[in-house]
Amino acid sequence: QVQLVESGGGLVQAGGSLRLSCAASGRTFSTYRMGWFRQAPGKEREFVSAASRSGGYTYYADSVKGRFTTSRDNAKNTVDLQMNSLKPEDTAVYYCAASQAASVSAYYTAGAYAYWGQGTQVTVSS
Repeated sequence: QVQLVESGGGLVQAGGSLRLSCAASGRTFSTYRMGWFRQAPGKEREFVSAASRSGGYTYYADSVKGRFTTSRDNAKNTVDLQMNSLKPEDTAVYYCAASQAASVSAYYTAGAYAYWGQGTQVTVSS
């Protein structure tokens, strides 16, 4: 069991940057893979990025590769998403999620994540 709270969302102009943070409760944070997903109005939830339990491996959707970076600090029970070169199509509610799955493919699928934060709105204006 883990509780997740996202923060750092807001309004930014295209080309700008935001850093999202997800704070986790509990004493077993390092046992969870941590992912970021996003959902725009009328769209399905999509994978953004993920970090392995140690943070040694990271995974990104093609749409954000090279622009977004995820990192985790197990001592602080946090996982961050640094978003650079933001585009209007990045506008969405961003969610962090925790998974105890084992396969590589599970990093990419929302169904593999059992715990979700409340989401934080990111709006990128043109």
